[in-house]
Amino acid sequence: MSDVLRIGNASGFYGDRFSAVREMLTGGPLDVLTGDYLAELTMLILGRDRLKDPSRGYAKTFLRQMADNLALAKENGVRIVTNAGGLNPAGLAAAIRELAGELGLDIAVAHVEGDDLLSRVDELGLGKPLTANAYLGAWGIAACLERGADVVVTGRVTDASLVVGPAAAHFGWARDDYDALAGAVAAGHVIECGAQATGGNYAFFTEHDTGTPGFPIAEIAADGSSVITKHPGTGGAVTAGTVTAQLLYEIAGARYAGPDVTARFDTLTLTEDGPDRVRISGTRGEAPPPTLKVCLNTLGGFRNETTFVLTGLDIEAKAALVRDQLEGALKDRPPAEIRWTLARTDHEDADTEQRASALLHCAVKDADPKVAGRAFSGAAIELALASYPGFHVTAPPSDASPYGVYTAAYVDAAEVPHVAVLPDGSRVDIAPASDTLPLSEVDEPELPEPLPDGPTRRVPLGTILGARSGDKGGDANLGVWARSDDAWRWLAHHLTVEEFQRLLPETADLTVRRYALPNLRALNFVVEGLLGQGVAAQARFDPQAKALGEWLRSRHADIPEVLL
Repeated sequence: MSDVLRIGNASGFYGDRFSAVREMLTGGPLDVLTGDYLAELTMLILGRDRLKDPSRGYAKTFLRQMADNLALAKENGVRIVTNAGGLNPAGLAAAIRELAGELGLDIAVAHVEGDDLLSRVDELGLGKPLTANAYLGAWGIAACLERGADVVVTGRVTDASLVVGPAAAHFGWARDDYDALAGAVAAGHVIECGAQATGGNYAFFTEHDTGTPGFPIAEIAADGSSVITKHPGTGGAVTAGTVTAQLLYEIAGARYAGPDVTARFDTLTLTEDGPDRVRISGTRGEAPPPTLKVCLNTLGGFRNETTFVLTGLDIEAKAALVRDQLEGALKDRPPAEIRWTLARTDHEDADTEQRASALLHCAVKDADPKVAGRAFSGAAIELALASYPGFHVTAPPSDASPYGVYTAAYVDAAEVPHVAVLPDGSRVDIAPASDTLPLSEVDEPELPEPLPDGPTRRVPLGTILGARSGDKGGDANLGVWARSDDAWRWLAHHLTVEEFQRLLPETADLTVRRYALPNLRALNFVVEGLLGQGVAAQARFDPQAKALGEWLRSRHADIPEVLL
């Protein structure tokens, strides 16, 4: 057993850089290569694939990547762990075995199943979803690796489990080695989204002008501590800032719960460990909660949209005219939901027509595809010669498309099977956690002394603060961090919930919760309901809240000059 297990990740979502698998296998030494292909929206996409062909339901991209790279992984002794199995891990495992045979490779393939609860939704009281998948943990992956698997395919497991499983198998951790497990969860959470840990989507990206970022590596130690890094010579950067940004991504409070351990993100410490190396240490862990989260996707109906271009003068009046006309044309059978959004992208006295134009979006939803389809988009186009001057739209009339609704449910972990199907076909049942601890909030941490009063300057918040935001179903999360102790003293006292809602008026009527993480000099805000029924429902502009943090950073505040 080596002192360090080098785990790289080559995919942060279904559609990530195809060449990343080869880049990771050729860029330097690795022990394990992971690939995260699943998100809430992906499960809906795979569910629709499975409706068309029951033999599918997995990420086909991964199989193509293996056709190019399976021999290389075998040659380099790199084991592969991926959740690309989606709704059909057994089907993907069989396809990989077939591929290995065609390539003349001796590959031991195992898979993990049990997360798919669709056949039991009535028994468990989960409604009538298209997909219903519990988030399994790491021990099924560990069992497959301990019994010699070269490739492990899973369905819905927590993203961090792709790292925790190999680490637990390699170091022989016990189920109650909570601190070590929590440290691996922190590392897994950092690298799960690929290049977001190496400078991608980073608030201070202009400081790291080093090309397209490479993919991240976590060097895991026996105590669960890790160093986040990347292959030498690859683009991007690994800094305390890039790692902080990813630690704040799509979390809530200090307790980050999973099926195997609840990691305390308020206990970990980040330390620069050389160029492109950041050490994560000190992470404490607690027993996991007694329930597992279940991802439910339901077909919500059909949606469509039309975007009107409004140019020049009288933008508001033009918008009001076409809105009245279209809603009047639809009055006999209006869609169940009509949502108008006017984006004032126009500039006064503009030097190009595009800069002189605003965009008026009309989005509709209905259970009837005809009502949301040509009945709507055709009515919009019929106004072309009878509406505001300069009428035109960005796309021709279109049919409606189905949309999904995401909800989360929780079931007793004992109700969910967790099975490791080994390379020889034998099955190992993975018991749920025997010790559990219901999830609760931590006590409010002690905040630093506020900065003394002094002169200020009105500048964008992003001048001194970083942010990263994302989605959890219909909620948005937005983490904000400071890069110095003095900036943290200001941030901790200035950016209250009230100030947050003032700066982002879309959140003013919603419930906003604030969590402080002093060890990261960070605040995390959770905005309940901002995204409606989740990304698949396309409830708002930026439906995954990816740029919500950048909106906050662009807002102006009176910042102490001592910080500037």
